[in-house]
Amino acid sequence: MQRDLFEEEHLLFRETVREFLAREVVPHHARWEKDGIVPREVWKKAGEVGMFGFAVPEEYGGAGITDFRYNAVIVEEIIAAGASGLGFSLHNDVMAPYLLGLTDDAQKARWLPGFVSGELITAIAMTEPGAGSDLQGVRTTAVREGDHYVVNGSKTFITNGINADLVVVVARTDPDAGARGISLLVVERGMEGFTRGRNLEKIGMHAQDTAELFFDDVQVPAANLLGGQEGQGFYQLMANLPQERLSIAVAAVAAAETVLRTTIEYCRNRTAFGRSVGSFQNTRFVLAELDTEVDIARHYVDRCVRALNAGELGVVDAAKAKWWTTELQNRVIDRCLQLHGGYGYMLEYPVARAWIDSRVQTIYGGTTEIMKEIIGRSFGF
Repeated sequence: MQRDLFEEEHLLFRETVREFLAREVVPHHARWEKDGIVPREVWKKAGEVGMFGFAVPEEYGGAGITDFRYNAVIVEEIIAAGASGLGFSLHNDVMAPYLLGLTDDAQKARWLPGFVSGELITAIAMTEPGAGSDLQGVRTTAVREGDHYVVNGSKTFITNGINADLVVVVARTDPDAGARGISLLVVERGMEGFTRGRNLEKIGMHAQDTAELFFDDVQVPAANLLGGQEGQGFYQLMANLPQERLSIAVAAVAAAETVLRTTIEYCRNRTAFGRSVGSFQNTRFVLAELDTEVDIARHYVDRCVRALNAGELGVVDAAKAKWWTTELQNRVIDRCLQLHGGYGYMLEYPVARAWIDSRVQTIYGGTTEIMKEIIGRSFGF
């Protein structure tokens, strides 16, 4: 079916993003994978072409446009370019709502201009060694002492963890209040006691810095509390998770589409037993199944993007999009790799790298099992 999500301005922006990636990212990405990190200069160059903070008001350097379709364009083009090291979607899709919706004027003036320019790289620190999907199990503490909080604890699996200048830390401000005892504090680069551990070695996404973070009596100004009051962190996180999960779904469908396109071309040109691989009935049937499923997923996700723009995307619909598309992504890429035969196992082929990079999609942002639990609870059992 013909896709009708985007308008002319989005298509023009897509060309800008595509040209930027071809010029500044694709020629260097293999080296970044060996280095385990993307240089900060790339973030600044992306900021110069307007790739960050579309919804940020013009007075802070943004475009003042609340339209997730621009975010989707960036995600799709990054996936198509195979640039899995860029942590731009976390910056744009996950962090922007916190820095826009939970900040006062003084905080906006301090952080948003750098957010838009790429000079301030952001991260969110939720996961701990002993607390992943269960945010109520967070043990990092923030104790109020006069005009600051003293933060102690550790976080792990933090995307952009090495590069980040601003880290929204999920911390417990009241140990006896359960979900109502969690708050969000912004910890900034250079604060005494804030240190970074290893740049973690992962199965895939090797160019993306994913780090351990440690907080040892870090004095964080009370002015860095998000939302204006303690105890709202859990609910603030829940309110912003649908957009994060939709971003992951957008990436999942884009990855499936990209690999499927290259696989169809491979099957058209690769021969076996004197004929193209694509001429065999099994190959055609496999590709027909995958193409159908990806097409259906694409239209559901596009509908979710429209719902988000209208302020109507609910937690359950986002959970459906997240678990279904990421499971589909893994299934599509695995079957496409099989159609490549031995070449599919070679890292010089995009399908092999996509296979490695895709595995985490069903885990971060809430596992498939957690997504199904969210949906199941909506039945009122």
